[in-house]
Amino acid sequence: MNYTFSDNISSVKPSAIREILKMVAANPSIISLSTGSPSNEAIPVEEIHEICEKIFRERPIEALQYSMTEGYPALRETTKKRLHEVFGIDPENNDVIITTGGQQGLYLTPEVLVNRGDTVICESPSFVSGIIAMKTCGANVVGVEMDDEGIRLDKLEEAIRTEKNVKLLYLIPTFQNPRGSTMSLQRRKDVYELCVKNNIIILEDNPYGELRFRGEDIPTIKSMDTEGIVVYNGSYSKVLSAGMRIGFVCAPKPIIQKEIIAKQGGDCHSNIFFQIVVDEFFRHYDVDAHIRKIRGIYRDKCDFMLDCLDKYLDKRVTWTHPDGGLFLWCSLPEGYDSLDFARKAAEKGVAFVPGCSFMVKDDEPCPAFRLNYSTPSKENIERGIKILAEAVDEYLK
Repeated sequence: MNYTFSDNISSVKPSAIREILKMVAANPSIISLSTGSPSNEAIPVEEIHEICEKIFRERPIEALQYSMTEGYPALRETTKKRLHEVFGIDPENNDVIITTGGQQGLYLTPEVLVNRGDTVICESPSFVSGIIAMKTCGANVVGVEMDDEGIRLDKLEEAIRTEKNVKLLYLIPTFQNPRGSTMSLQRRKDVYELCVKNNIIILEDNPYGELRFRGEDIPTIKSMDTEGIVVYNGSYSKVLSAGMRIGFVCAPKPIIQKEIIAKQGGDCHSNIFFQIVVDEFFRHYDVDAHIRKIRGIYRDKCDFMLDCLDKYLDKRVTWTHPDGGLFLWCSLPEGYDSLDFARKAAEKGVAFVPGCSFMVKDDEPCPAFRLNYSTPSKENIERGIKILAEAVDEYLK
């Protein structure tokens, strides 16, 4: 049988991160500095165990039957309340849909707003699965380079002016994946005003917003949204459990209504059992204390990785110093290719994600690569950086 696949999927490559996960699973001796998983220490296992027992004891059928596409009503209200209290997002003019992880929101939003051939602009580099989501819906995806304050305004204006039918701007303003950097307040305001002027929807992806361990919080773009142009994508994966796959989208009600229809054709509804677990945790446990604990874990691991880089790595390699999130962004000298370097490092026993994986045009050489500090133990961080340093010494020769 000769199979003919759709145009939307034929041009999309598999996620490099998922492929690396398979490689690491097949060879446990490889030290993985590649994934974006939460630390095992950050998952409140005992509390989740208590909640699960309570659910099975008091309302098992509710948790095991079909439910509403929009999501468990109590969790939707809990989510709206936290978005208002923590992130300053208006609960009156927006609605919430519970999604299967934050990833589903990245698919639903372009699915209801973007036609095949329309343009979606994103940061360059950007989250690989976000790029895949945009490409899968048939969008013309255009990457715009960044500086220390975020997506470059001059380059964004140029892309809006020259590209055809720009419908959506996809951003990760806070602890950006993969750079770990944060967009300045002024840049957020300028980008918002530019999109209002040009009638462009902003998809603000904020899975790491609760993970600041240094510095002051910066308001979300959604909190500035008086014109109804911002779709806010969030997740409980990074603050509670990634395996539960519970995320959410907060957007103007007409957009949410269309996303409900799109989701009905996809998975009917997200896992209701774990929706109840998440709601129970946020209602009955000290969430803020839990998040302070997570921040402490990630600050400690980030600082440890930075110390190891300072101690072992060739100074021709540079790296970022994030104030939160899960990632560092490292750069080899110009002219070197991190994909080639990643292969050599993997042969020595350490895995990371090469920078080309985060580019819209992922077949072009890129000297940068992403390291993750949340998942590996301190022992593996140090061992991994030592191996990385050896690989760098050999590669730069």
